[in-house]
Amino acid sequence: MRLLVVEDERDLASAIADHLRAQGHAVDMADDLATAADAMAGVDYDLVLLDLHLPDGDGIAFLRALRRRGDRVPVLIGTARDRIVERIEGLDAGADDYLVKPYDLDEMLARIAAIRRRADGRAETERRFGRLLLLPERQAALLDGIAVHLTPKEWAVIERISRRPGVTVTRDQLEEALYAFEAEVESNAIEAHVSRLRAKLGRGAVETVRGFGYRMGVA
Repeated sequence: MRLLVVEDERDLASAIADHLRAQGHAVDMADDLATAADAMAGVDYDLVLLDLHLPDGDGIAFLRALRRRGDRVPVLIGTARDRIVERIEGLDAGADDYLVKPYDLDEMLARIAAIRRRADGRAETERRFGRLLLLPERQAALLDGIAVHLTPKEWAVIERISRRPGVTVTRDQLEEALYAFEAEVESNAIEAHVSRLRAKLGRGAVETVRGFGYRMGVA
C-alpha cells in the first residue's frame, strides 16, 4: 500500500515509517498540513495516518475539509488528545479509527489492516484466478493450494493488479503504489517484478497489455 504519515514529531514519524516499510508499504511523510495537501493532490493514497496538532493548523479541520469535498481516503488519527469528547469529535469529522499516543506500532498495523478490510467491503477477501488463490488479508498467494513465497514488492504488484479483474493497471499506477516520492526507481523495476511473479505463479498469471500495462490472467 501507499501510505501518507502526517506527523511533526520527527522521531515518531521516522519510527512509524520504518515500521510500515518493514511490512512492504511505500510511505511518504509530511510534517505539516500544507505538505500533506500537496502530497494528496498528486497521489491516490491507500490510507493517511493523521496527527491533529500540527504547526500550520488543526488536523480535525483538515479532515473535515477532505470529507466535504468528497475525498474518501481512509484516515487513521494518531494523536495525544485522549479525552472521550476528542475521540468522538475525530470520528464524527470522518476518521476511520483513532489511536491515542503513545501507541504500539504493531497495534497501528492491525488497525490499518482492519481499516483497509472495511474499505474493501469484506473481512477476508479471496481472489481466485484459475489455480492461483490470493488472500489479501494474509498477504498470501497459493498455487494449487501450496503457499508461494512473494517478496513485499512482488505481493504489492499482484495485489494491486488483482483488485479489479479485467482492468488494466498502468506502469505509472504501479510505481505510484509501490514507491514513495524519494525512492529511486529503476526504469525496468516493474517489469522485473512481473517477470519474477510469472516465474513463481505461472506465465499466464499476469498478462501484458501492450502500450498500456498489466492485468490479471489465469495461472
